[in-house]
Amino acid sequence: MKCLISFMILFLISEVGGFDLVIDGIPDEVENLIDIEIDGFPSRSRTRNGRYQRSTSDWGYVGDLVEDDDKIGLYSYKVQSTITSRLANTMIQAKMVNNAKRPQHIVFDVQVPKGAFIDNFTMDVNGITFTSSIREKSEARRMYSQAKAKGKAAGIVRSNALDMENFKTEVNVPPGTRIQFELHYQEMIRRKLSSYEHVISLKPGRLAKHMEVDVRIIEPQGIRYVHVPNSLGDHFNGITTISKGEKKAHISFKPTMAQQRKCPTCSSTAVDGNFVVQYDVNRESTGGELEIFNGYFIHFFAPENLDPLPKNILFVIDVSGSMWGLKMKQTIEAMKAILSELRAADQFSLIDFNHNVRCWRDNLVSATPAQVEDAKKYIQTIHPNGGTNINEALLRATFILNEAQNLGMLDPNSVSMIVLVSDGDPTVGELKLTTIQKNVKQSIKDEFSLFCLGIGFDVDYDFLQRIATDNRGMAQRIFGNQETSAQMKRFYNQVSTPLLKKIQFNYPQESVSDVTQSSFHNYFGGSEIVVAGKVDTANLQHLESVVTATAANAELVMETLRDVEELDGFMKKDKYADPEFTRKLWAYLTVNQMLAERNTAPTAALKRNITKSILQMSLDHHIVTPFTSMLIENSEKDEIMLADQPKDPRRGCCSGTLGLTPNAPDNNKGIPPWANVTAVPVSFMPEQRSPPVSAVSINRVDNDPHFIIYLPKSQRNICFNINSDPGHILNLISDRSTGVVVNGQLIGAKKEENKKLNTYFGKFGFYFKNKGLKVEIDTETITLKDGSYSIMLSWSDTGHIIRKQLLISVKKESNVTIRVGEEMSFMVLLHRVWKNHPVNVDFLGIYIPPENQFSPEAQGLIGQFTSEPEVYIYNQRPGQTPEKPQATMEVKGNKLTVTRGLQKDYRTNRVFGTDVQCWFVHNSGKGFIDGHYKDYLVSHLYSFLKEP
Repeated sequence: MKCLISFMILFLISEVGGFDLVIDGIPDEVENLIDIEIDGFPSRSRTRNGRYQRSTSDWGYVGDLVEDDDKIGLYSYKVQSTITSRLANTMIQAKMVNNAKRPQHIVFDVQVPKGAFIDNFTMDVNGITFTSSIREKSEARRMYSQAKAKGKAAGIVRSNALDMENFKTEVNVPPGTRIQFELHYQEMIRRKLSSYEHVISLKPGRLAKHMEVDVRIIEPQGIRYVHVPNSLGDHFNGITTISKGEKKAHISFKPTMAQQRKCPTCSSTAVDGNFVVQYDVNRESTGGELEIFNGYFIHFFAPENLDPLPKNILFVIDVSGSMWGLKMKQTIEAMKAILSELRAADQFSLIDFNHNVRCWRDNLVSATPAQVEDAKKYIQTIHPNGGTNINEALLRATFILNEAQNLGMLDPNSVSMIVLVSDGDPTVGELKLTTIQKNVKQSIKDEFSLFCLGIGFDVDYDFLQRIATDNRGMAQRIFGNQETSAQMKRFYNQVSTPLLKKIQFNYPQESVSDVTQSSFHNYFGGSEIVVAGKVDTANLQHLESVVTATAANAELVMETLRDVEELDGFMKKDKYADPEFTRKLWAYLTVNQMLAERNTAPTAALKRNITKSILQMSLDHHIVTPFTSMLIENSEKDEIMLADQPKDPRRGCCSGTLGLTPNAPDNNKGIPPWANVTAVPVSFMPEQRSPPVSAVSINRVDNDPHFIIYLPKSQRNICFNINSDPGHILNLISDRSTGVVVNGQLIGAKKEENKKLNTYFGKFGFYFKNKGLKVEIDTETITLKDGSYSIMLSWSDTGHIIRKQLLISVKKESNVTIRVGEEMSFMVLLHRVWKNHPVNVDFLGIYIPPENQFSPEAQGLIGQFTSEPEVYIYNQRPGQTPEKPQATMEVKGNKLTVTRGLQKDYRTNRVFGTDVQCWFVHNSGKGFIDGHYKDYLVSHLYSFLKEP
């Protein structure tokens, strides 16, 4: 009996097709494989040449298989997936047997996620193992032709259909044959709507004696939560087990054969759908997380707690005849829901088009309840008919946005976008797709983003991807069914909350290379930006990044610093973690970026150069792309099959890439010399390092709380303590002329010591009345407020906020500096204590230079010394201890006994501090400060001191 092996393989980054197979010749090695059958399986495998092949001996006992009418049994169906820092390596394995008494086709048919790269496939037919390698397409075809010419078995795969994500192998095998398929692919799990979602297609097609899905998650940032929704149906409630640790999680799904059955007596399987794992990670730094390992770095950036930027949005909706019926009904339903979610600060309008173009409003209008309701009524009256004029519709939309910008109607910090919804190719007006792409690009002028939703399979989805990517957006296919509305709303939610614009990632050029896209037009809430590159870890101890961005009316500068060896110990101890995850993520991002760049390359020469780079990356990293083929051959290399990536003739070469066209940063001189700062006024650039610290020439309040007042004229430090109650708010600066207030709120220790409860400053409030700005700093967060607007950083961040020429600079777990132009500055120091300390608590200290330009009328425990009093110290004499002499001090008409002692300045050493000599005034500064310390108590954190 001769065995005909038919082989079908499919892989495409985003869209793929089915395949036909052409077979020439009969492989001698597969003839007469069967010798003796035991329980339907051969006991050994023999070839005519006397060579013995491996048999699949690891199956164990294979009886009790449930077979369909075709007598094909599924012994096991196994999925193993390991996610290491968003990189998922997935293996799907199926072991099957032909128990019929005749040759049959055995099919291995799995769904591969869009954007995944297949990197390995093996097949074992009764001990003959076929393995895969990635070759340049022409070389693979040459090897195939040579095999064919020599009369050896040679199969070739050709495309003949459109099928989204399908990998299919079909083998015709003799009776008793057992066969094992194993497919490996890798993908980067992208964050959408505040969650990472790992989707595994689980469609075995029949009952499996052994079924298992095993997912492991390793996230050095720490795992915030893990959730497995009931996506396979209620039939499998309670079967999935989840175990979660701080940085690792394990998900297991092992239904028995009885649990797989659709009903107790059914022979068909209920396992038919997607197994979904959702999770998110912990985030401590607004500047993102740097993960460095094996000579590569990955920068994950997903800041939270930011106010949304206002958006200007134009919805362009296809209402041609092909949208009739369910597609239009679902689109109207989705649009009504989307319009309801517009924010009051947003501006919008609607354009619907067929062979003509209509505008609901000829200009942008505010998203007031009345306008939104009117737009919903307009949507409801749409009746699809006619042709499709995409070119004119998009040009009309860009005209409206350009006109609004030219007339100054757009908030400078707003984000403008167009959302196109269409189900077909242009049939009216301009029909040439490249011309439409060029027209739209010229009209948008890199000012706006274009997002495209393609409904169904009639639309040229690759064109939508190209035109979206070319204009700083992205595209998504929407299936024209009952789920259309939900899919549209989900897509809109991904882009409905812009939090940042003009985001620029900067790294030291002398230490990093081959950095992926590092400039982005927008960042949307719930998503994540990922940047990767190579790093010279041999000559570098720490890697620093600086991210600049525009937030709602503020400029942000966020810094991150990581030890290049920080991950080494963790990665080496975990046996499941992928030690190559940084390299694979870098390759994944780089290849996708190059595919996107090739799509929009303006010249043929540039396109050729990019193609060469993609090919080399594909070969180096063993992944299938449009320019490589997967060669499948046995160990003797005399049976060869060729899997080409199919190409839809209507598409360009490279579909499935998502990317944003880099946004050229402003060439401002930056924070360190290698960082390009985006849109930060040069006169208010934050400094990379603090200015030299003088241990004497500054006013400060620190510890419990100790005041040190520096008097520049006499060059003396005068000290006093304030003993008040927790919750009291003390005024430090109250200057009505400059409109500046600084207040501090006291907190108490956990319990008394020596019958005394120590108090500390736990919160500071800064009010800059003339700017309308308030800054609140406590031991957890730093918050800037401007009316209803607010932005927050945590002490785990290193970054900057700039608003109205006020700069807030945060140094991680150390200090906050506030600068108001060139006139004044303040530093707040953080003191962390052991969280389980029985007495001590975290607290703050404040340092205020005497050079600050307060007015002579300034008041407050510190502000009153803007006008320096005359101080005379004389009659120095021994005190109660030799190291603490006493003296008489005359000040403000008072004679005071003062003691010479030491206080601490913690700016250069936050643990032990630096000793500062001062004359200590007893009784809470009585006689040195004006009045009694209780006169400086205020009711609110931003209150001015009452007029005397």
